[in-house]
Amino acid sequence: MTILVNLSPVLSQPTGISTYSLNIIQELRSLKPKVVSSFEIEGYTWHRSPTNLTAAHGLKGHLKRLIWTQFELPKLYQKLGSTLLFSVLTEAPLVSTCRFIVMVHDLIPLHFPKRFSPATLYNQHYIPQVLKQANHIICNSNATAQDIVQFCGVSASQITPIPLAYDAKNFRFLDLPMQNYFLYLGRFAPYKNVQRAIAAFATLPNHSNYEFWLAGPPDPRQLPLLKAQIEDLQLTKQVKFLNYVGYDELPRLINQAIGLIFPSLWEGFGLPALEAMACGTPVITSNLSSLPEVTDDAALLVDPYDVGAIAHAMHNLATDAGLRAQLRIASLARASQFSWAKTGQATAEVLQRFS
Repeated sequence: MTILVNLSPVLSQPTGISTYSLNIIQELRSLKPKVVSSFEIEGYTWHRSPTNLTAAHGLKGHLKRLIWTQFELPKLYQKLGSTLLFSVLTEAPLVSTCRFIVMVHDLIPLHFPKRFSPATLYNQHYIPQVLKQANHIICNSNATAQDIVQFCGVSASQITPIPLAYDAKNFRFLDLPMQNYFLYLGRFAPYKNVQRAIAAFATLPNHSNYEFWLAGPPDPRQLPLLKAQIEDLQLTKQVKFLNYVGYDELPRLINQAIGLIFPSLWEGFGLPALEAMACGTPVITSNLSSLPEVTDDAALLVDPYDVGAIAHAMHNLATDAGLRAQLRIASLARASQFSWAKTGQATAEVLQRFS
């Protein structure tokens, strides 16, 4: 059994897929896999991939990675005598003898397709073919598994949902005084629904007593729209863009927030919600997709299309100390059910089964 793990997409500033990748590889040591990535992974037999294959290099990075995956990765697979390739995202060689298992994080572009968008074409044509050829599929939630069946025509028997987890050493309750800000964590893509969250904040009674902090990597396509909205609503002094926040800074930022506002229209899993719960910070999130799976009864679930519902939940959270205390207890209890050790063990069992 020689497993090759493809970490070529991993970013130096981890979000989403990279966070998953860097945590899951640490839990697969018992399998003694070989790793291909653009930087060395300590404790593993390592093979270098080109450094320009990540999302940090934009569309060119994605295209170069797809070409490298089709033509160079199979050569490495054969050279190392691999019996199975595990890819941390839904990409694999299609014209080769490689046996592979892929991880599916979400199929969001198929929920919100854009005409002539490269992402839509990629998800409509390449991703379904990868899934049909895969020896098995791992995904992060039952909601994502249902999407795979619905959009790609893959049998549910070919899919194993394995929940994600969080870094318990980093994301924890710090018992710090609450500050006067609501917090959003994540990218600013339209499906993240930040515009409705801002609109909800603007309708809060006495909203001038609060701030809304938005933390995420800058997006030149969406930021101008959000900033224009904020100016129109006369919220420039209250809504703050924090850009990318370092990993070590996140726990304090989360712990001192009134609550995390995470009203996505769709999520494959929703890692920021889990990380906030692990800090004991109340969460307001969507009643759609995977988010009820992740939060269970430890969050305030709202219709993400309903600005009034989001605003009502924010007002209740800001003004009701008893509700915040109740959600803190429930959040910590819920988060304790997730761990990377559990995620890793379940993943290792699947990889062993198909090696």
